[in-house]
Amino acid sequence: MQIDKASRTAYRVAMRRAMHQLVDAPPIFQDPLAVQILGEDEVLLATRDAGYKRQNAGSRSLRAFIAARSRFAEDQLASAYMTGKRQYLILGAGLDTFAYRNPFADLHVFEVDHPATQEMKRHRLQKAGIAIPDNLIFAPVNFEGESLTNGLQRAGFDFSLETFVSCLGVIPYLTLEAITDTLAVVGGMGRGSEMVFDFGLPPGSAGVAERLAFAMLEKRVAAAGEPFRTFFHTKSLVALMQTQGFHRFEVLGPKEINDRYFADRSDGLKVGGTLAHLMHGATALPDG
Repeated sequence: MQIDKASRTAYRVAMRRAMHQLVDAPPIFQDPLAVQILGEDEVLLATRDAGYKRQNAGSRSLRAFIAARSRFAEDQLASAYMTGKRQYLILGAGLDTFAYRNPFADLHVFEVDHPATQEMKRHRLQKAGIAIPDNLIFAPVNFEGESLTNGLQRAGFDFSLETFVSCLGVIPYLTLEAITDTLAVVGGMGRGSEMVFDFGLPPGSAGVAERLAFAMLEKRVAAAGEPFRTFFHTKSLVALMQTQGFHRFEVLGPKEINDRYFADRSDGLKVGGTLAHLMHGATALPDG
């Protein structure tokens, strides 16, 4: 992304989450603040101009996946909370709204993002009248000049605690070195920590139609200054995570996501494509 500018993809992701609330019935991810943080007039205008109800399959699939990955992350977070985790780290938080509708009063949330993106978010929160809760801490990190560890230390993050980490819409934009460093930071947190993120298979593994749809998406994100950088085959990703302390894995591809979240819909909404993969990994539990 451009060093001094807020992420454009963060805005686009937020818009698709908001449109999911208005266009898809029923939504598989309930987020009452998704529209509010952007402004209802702004979302309705974008919906009208884009013709979301008439979108092609690729656009509908991307919107479905953005909703599904948020649902998956918050489902896993709720389970982690039930097992005692009280620290939640959101990497690349963008315009995510969980912290402002957090149902767990004793769950401490850290939002990590580029300073310019967080400044944009604070402005939108204020404009929308959404209060910043006491159990939320912003951790601005300029990855061009400092490490994630330093940024978290400055924010008062407790690395010794079992932590739940989400990192949605981030991994494909990072270099392999940055991904490895991020996994190492999470792997060094309290034993039993968990992480959810999305990843994409190498585009060459897709069919012709999927490669064409991906090429269009790739062109758009590159034009926004945020090009795709890294893709994984599942086995190589698991192997990398194992070197950084992860030992339990759950991977969902398009079929598993559709079976879990989009079965028996009358509107045919579903995910597909090489980018639509979810990873849930956990480090060793205290008892080994």
